[in-house]
Amino acid sequence: MDVEFALLGPFEMRAGGRDMPVGGPKHRSLLAALLLRAGQPMPVEDLVEVIWGDEPPGNPRRVVQLYVTRLRKMLDPFVSCAVITTSVDGYRLRVAPGQTDVMRFQDWLSAAERAAAEDDLDAESEALGRALALWRGEPLAGVPSDRLQREVAPQLREQRMRTLERRFEVELRRGMHREIVGELFALTAQHPLREKLWAQLITALHASGRRNDALDAYHTVRRNLTDELGVDPGEELRTLHAVVLDGRPGAASSTRFPPVPRQLPPGVSGFTGRGRELSFLDTLLGHQRRDASATRICVISGTAGIGKTALAGHWAHRIADQFPDGQLWMDLHGHDPARCLSPGQALKRFIRALGTPAEHIPFDVDEQVDLYRSLMDGRRTLVVLDDAESAAQVRPLLPGATGSLVVVTSREPLTGLIAAEGARPLALAPLSPGEARSLLTARLGAGRAATEPAAVKEIIERCATSPLALTVAAAHAALGGDA
Repeated sequence: MDVEFALLGPFEMRAGGRDMPVGGPKHRSLLAALLLRAGQPMPVEDLVEVIWGDEPPGNPRRVVQLYVTRLRKMLDPFVSCAVITTSVDGYRLRVAPGQTDVMRFQDWLSAAERAAAEDDLDAESEALGRALALWRGEPLAGVPSDRLQREVAPQLREQRMRTLERRFEVELRRGMHREIVGELFALTAQHPLREKLWAQLITALHASGRRNDALDAYHTVRRNLTDELGVDPGEELRTLHAVVLDGRPGAASSTRFPPVPRQLPPGVSGFTGRGRELSFLDTLLGHQRRDASATRICVISGTAGIGKTALAGHWAHRIADQFPDGQLWMDLHGHDPARCLSPGQALKRFIRALGTPAEHIPFDVDEQVDLYRSLMDGRRTLVVLDDAESAAQVRPLLPGATGSLVVVTSREPLTGLIAAEGARPLALAPLSPGEARSLLTARLGAGRAATEPAAVKEIIERCATSPLALTVAAAHAALGGDA
């Protein structure tokens, strides 16, 4: 009667289709170690560590001999295909070819290599599928050996993952994109940092016509890598991202990475207050994360000097890392007749920032809008349009695709954007006295503000808590020596 040993899952010994008892935990550890080295001698010292770890019994060589004797009795009915022999300094288990699932796994991998050498994708896929079908769960489950679990089980898991990735590569070459998407979704959820699986998922989605899903997958793995490891995706993933953004069906080694604009101005020094407004903006960002079905727009409005640009810039720096495809910033000079930008002028600047040479930018504004929105399609970008004159000036600069966030500042409420594009309004009021005092303290220094409270109070009253007026007054005080 033939006997089979299974290690690629719960450890089992089967004969005649029936499970056979293996003995206690230490017997399982001993037999598993010998099976993993089938046909090769294993020193007694190694067996002692496999069975007992750092706490061997007294006279361990004698105890190992007793355990081997018991295993031999258990295997006696199968002496034609499973025999433990004694070597010079240890023991050797001789088994028939293919008697363990580990052996059969390796045999099928060899068959896959032969098929690959003959460029037979169907045969290679079949062999890899049969190899993977031998797996029933975690390798060496039920084998309580610290050494085997520490040294051997991880190697087996990695071998399975590499075989899975190889099979997916073969299936992609066979054009089975739609068929493997579901399995790849499940595996990337189980292995969120394994870049090869994510690359295969993105490829399969893109080839299946699911471009937005492919872009979502890229942003998910990028976030995983950044949050867990503090690194950016590797070249293969970045190349795939560029391919998907370009709308082409396959990756090419010559793919040029799309530029990532970083146009935010320097952060605002000494920014204080605006807790309610920042909370409002954070809530807007939270809604954008949960529902990326539309481009979110916020209009920050208020009188000149109220702090619109400072708030937009401060918040933009806080959230910049949430937009991996960059940040676009444009001062539209909407209330400076001599410098006010037309939509065409602003579009040209953004299009160049997104990687299009000036000579390739169309002259017609409508065509510029089409090109800009095509370049923005699939990107998750923060767009800040500062000092807008009107909704008409802003509207051509809005990305057409989902996933981006637009912040507009203006002296006007821009009700046209609110009504037609669903923009969220945020009207700024002057700072509260407490916020004004915090701003002056940050600019003048805590010591000076504390020693001249009357002067600080007078500045706040004269400036009517306007952030710009307070900042200018603080600068004069710093230069002139008097608060």
